[in-house]
Amino acid sequence: MAAYFIGIDVGTQGVRVVLTDETGRVWSCQEAVFPLTERSREEQSPADWWASALDGLKTVLTALRNEIDLQQVKAVAVTSTSGTVIPLDAQNEPLHDALMYSDNRSAAEGKQCKAVAERFQPEGYTGFNASSGLSKMVWFAQHFPEKTARLHTWIHAADYITGQLSGNFRVTDLTNALKSGYDVKNDGWPAYLFEQLPLKREWMQEVVPSGKPIGTLRPELANTLGLPEITVVAGMTDGCASQVASGAVRPGDWNTTIGTTLVVKGVTTQEIKDPQGRLYSHRHPEGYWMPGGASNTGADWVTAGFRDRLAELTAEAARRIPTPYTAYPLRQAGERFPFISAQARGFAPEGLSDVDLFTANMEGVAYLERYAYELIEQLSGETVRAVYTAGGASNSDVWLTIRANVLNRPVFKCAEVTGAVGAAILAASQTHFCSLTEAAQAMTQVEKEIKPSDDLVRAYELGYQRFVGTLREKGFID
Repeated sequence: MAAYFIGIDVGTQGVRVVLTDETGRVWSCQEAVFPLTERSREEQSPADWWASALDGLKTVLTALRNEIDLQQVKAVAVTSTSGTVIPLDAQNEPLHDALMYSDNRSAAEGKQCKAVAERFQPEGYTGFNASSGLSKMVWFAQHFPEKTARLHTWIHAADYITGQLSGNFRVTDLTNALKSGYDVKNDGWPAYLFEQLPLKREWMQEVVPSGKPIGTLRPELANTLGLPEITVVAGMTDGCASQVASGAVRPGDWNTTIGTTLVVKGVTTQEIKDPQGRLYSHRHPEGYWMPGGASNTGADWVTAGFRDRLAELTAEAARRIPTPYTAYPLRQAGERFPFISAQARGFAPEGLSDVDLFTANMEGVAYLERYAYELIEQLSGETVRAVYTAGGASNSDVWLTIRANVLNRPVFKCAEVTGAVGAAILAASQTHFCSLTEAAQAMTQVEKEIKPSDDLVRAYELGYQRFVGTLREKGFID
């Protein structure tokens, strides 16, 4: 008899609920959209998240009531934004709206946390900034002392929905806890958090691997939804959940998501230590490491300048590759990955036609992706075995062809690559399968594989060397 799993993704601009079976087939999906405003970039109501998630659950389950046996739904998991935190009182009610990862008011506290971490635990995670949960906790304590006096638990965005489902708000997972200061290597909250910063140990949650069962669906909620008291498991950050949905869960597997930005995440057997802080590592539920980094470059240039002619330009680009041009479509000042350069600026040859610029920009992003993977292999000493892909750019066969030949590796695109599907896989990983690896192998299907060809590989080798040489000439890299 089929088994079913629920994944919930709470994003900046909405909530998505999916129900899948043990093969990864999505039986139903429901989305609610939030308006994106200046305030919602800083704070959002957790109660609104839960109302949208509950509505999504009801809609999904009602639609399937006559199609599947809801008594075979086994587990649920939640994913959400990394660095978003919520202060709860003793009754597990929010003392304040969620402080969003995109809230920059804690920039000074981010510098303070980074300096303290570098001094007292330099071997641990030290990449704190305004987007880190730890920085927001310190900022809150300094700006809201009366609310802080009533504080009982700091939780993360995914934990709020997990708590509403199970009643357990005192447990979080390794991926969410990282940017709140948890030492994922030695498995504990380090002493400097409480000795050097205005935090208390009793405010912090128990931390477990993502996917570990932490409770069951509250009986009254199970009755409302027409479900058994299914297992609720510890969640995961949205970036890691999307990586899981892509199938990149084994050592040597990597995922590149090209949306607004280029994000690279993968699995290594050893932690990657990057002295420059371009990469940081989450902890894999099976004890491996999940390093990752995010560029300021991606596909934002497509929507900004080419969206109205996308189909036409894409068709023409297929006839132009490879181009002799070197372009780097960075639309803002400065780069953070795979190199750090405050003076980095986008560039392209002058006088190019729209189609030549469009094609050269796709090649430039592919060159940047290759530079990232060369950096990863250099720092880790491990081989990048396979590259899986997601994001809007993965819908372009031309861009996939460029990337496979620049990387000189096959590129795999999976069918259902969303955070909600990743959460459903996570829900199954320790309740139906024996591990996350086993669950991902069973529940992800490769939609297409793009292989490199010798002629294009040779041409793009020359193009890549030109690209790296230009970065050096401009002083962006050593």
